[in-house]
Amino acid sequence: TRVNTLELEIDTRCWYSNSRTLEANLCTLFNHRPAYVSLVLAFLSLCSGPKLKSCMLSSVPVLSWLPRYSLRDNAIGDLISGISVGIMHLPQGMAYALLAAVPPVFGLYSSFYPILIYFIFGSSKHISVGTYAVMSVMIGGVTERLAPDTNFMMYDNATNQSMVDVLARDTERVKVAAAVTFLSGLFQMLLGLVQFGFVVTYLSEPLVRGYTTGAAIHVIVSQLKYTFGISPKRHSGPFALIFTVIEVCYLVPETNIGTLVVSLVSIIGLVMVKELNTYLGKKLPVPIPVELLGGEYGVEVVGEIPSGLQPPVMPTASLFGQVIGDAFALSVVGYGIAISLGRIFALKYGYKVDSNQELIALGLSNTIGGVFQCFAISCSMSRTMVQESTGGKTQVASALSAMVILVIMLWIGALFEELPKAVLAAIIYVNLQGMMKQFMDIPTLWKSNKVDMLVWVATLILTVLFNPDIGLAASIAFSMLTVIFRTQLPKYSLLGQVPETDIYRPVENYNQVNEIPGVVIFRSSATLYFANAEMYQDALAEKSGIDITKLISQKKKAEAKRLRKEKKEARKAKKDAKKNAQEWVRRRSGTEEIIPVCNVLGECEPDSSENEVEKGVATVEEGSKPDSTLPRAIILELSPVNFLDTVGVKTLRNVSRLHALISILLNLLTCSASLPPSISLYVL
Repeated sequence: TRVNTLELEIDTRCWYSNSRTLEANLCTLFNHRPAYVSLVLAFLSLCSGPKLKSCMLSSVPVLSWLPRYSLRDNAIGDLISGISVGIMHLPQGMAYALLAAVPPVFGLYSSFYPILIYFIFGSSKHISVGTYAVMSVMIGGVTERLAPDTNFMMYDNATNQSMVDVLARDTERVKVAAAVTFLSGLFQMLLGLVQFGFVVTYLSEPLVRGYTTGAAIHVIVSQLKYTFGISPKRHSGPFALIFTVIEVCYLVPETNIGTLVVSLVSIIGLVMVKELNTYLGKKLPVPIPVELLGGEYGVEVVGEIPSGLQPPVMPTASLFGQVIGDAFALSVVGYGIAISLGRIFALKYGYKVDSNQELIALGLSNTIGGVFQCFAISCSMSRTMVQESTGGKTQVASALSAMVILVIMLWIGALFEELPKAVLAAIIYVNLQGMMKQFMDIPTLWKSNKVDMLVWVATLILTVLFNPDIGLAASIAFSMLTVIFRTQLPKYSLLGQVPETDIYRPVENYNQVNEIPGVVIFRSSATLYFANAEMYQDALAEKSGIDITKLISQKKKAEAKRLRKEKKEARKAKKDAKKNAQEWVRRRSGTEEIIPVCNVLGECEPDSSENEVEKGVATVEEGSKPDSTLPRAIILELSPVNFLDTVGVKTLRNVSRLHALISILLNLLTCSASLPPSISLYVL
């Protein structure tokens, strides 16, 4: 209130020169309270012209590139691309709505609202966001779990049978889909605001490709009921896909022949035209919109497509607690797929995609889309390839594709009410063709990296056996385990010098390198930490040929023998001194004359038997000395070690201490600057 009553005229052009005057006025305003003054000054500094402009341009990328949009260079390509992708959105949106277990028209909504939001906030120029098969099947698992058919059974007096209240069921499923989409968008926005875009680094390419292949199998199995015209029971939980396949096989005799024929004809036609598009890709100005040609063979199963747009409705908050895990999985999967494709095209065309901004853009798309009853979206490879191949250069193409969907929803949506679900299922099968070709990754990875191949296969199996959400978590855990195992079981080697150079290479891999006499150079291919510290010591002993335990044991035995000899000599000297004293007393008393063995100082000549014993002891002690063939020094080459935990530091200290006991010097070489300073005493 007091700020409003004080008229402060601040000339932003003189901000820095008048900062002291402003500070004095603020001190007067806030009764010289430094905390309030500092807060206001910090706020004004952040809201100064250049910083505010930079913040706005980075948060709303469309403000940076749209004013510089070149109509001459980009307009034609974006127009053709937008129409082509918009035509693809129509059948894919309705088909993927079946995967999400919601009415087909909501697939059209999901192909409109989120695209416009991404157009404003997205940083990629080429990806086509919208409905995506993997995301849709994950949504479908949630909607069918929380709104199963059994919850909407009603008794039909006309037929005296129980039947599903389809309208009530679909209404509830739309609420569930909107709730999980809204919550997944909030997760993505939160991760983006806290700069958590690096989370995608845990989704390696083999993991993503194996996961999408496994999810594609889930999609195919879920559409078998539309292909054969049967109604299998829904299974949930682990091995649900296996149970579904078994039941589909059991119901095959009940196949609707008409539906099967429509499906087969649609699949064959779609595949043939897809291959024709591939073969004539450079000659055709735009791909043939084959997805639209199947509607003429259909059965009336899609149903009513209402014209117009839905009013915004806030999602049902009571559902959030039941879908929070699914929402987080959706947020990670959707972001991982979108950023992967975005980076591919950014690298190809020489621009940068902001990973955190992508999280915010997708989060806003899903959050606002959830308010308009959309289901979660991501990036589609097939649409992105069409958008790029037909000349699309900016997100204007995506905005134009959304306009195509808007025209369909407002005026011509009713024309597609006769499209059979069997044709939509066929469209899904054909669009998954690219994902199924990913099985060819297995022989390629086998030749290049067997661990990555193992991650791919394990991810596929885990995703197929479990639901896509649980399969994703298990796959990430397995991928992390492979990293741990690779660091826990690294390759250890001894380094030798390439003649007449300062280059050192592993002696087991190069036959022309020479080890330096008296020096062992040891290297591990991984960092040193608690998981491999013990194996590091064992490998050092094996490679260097130094059995520290045996040598130290020999040294301790020799030391023990030396101590026993000294004690024996001390006891003998004491005994001889006592005996000599007695002899001296007897001689003085004249009782008898005995030649003393020792003089009065206790210096005695040992007898022959004692000489033999001492020679034996001396011989044993001499044999316990370290072998002269042992190295004078050991050098630990630590270039792969990028961090050391407390166990690693203790391991290096222990190695140094043990080798010092056998007179071998330990040195560390090529240490990273990030290593603890406590090991600096050993650094060369």
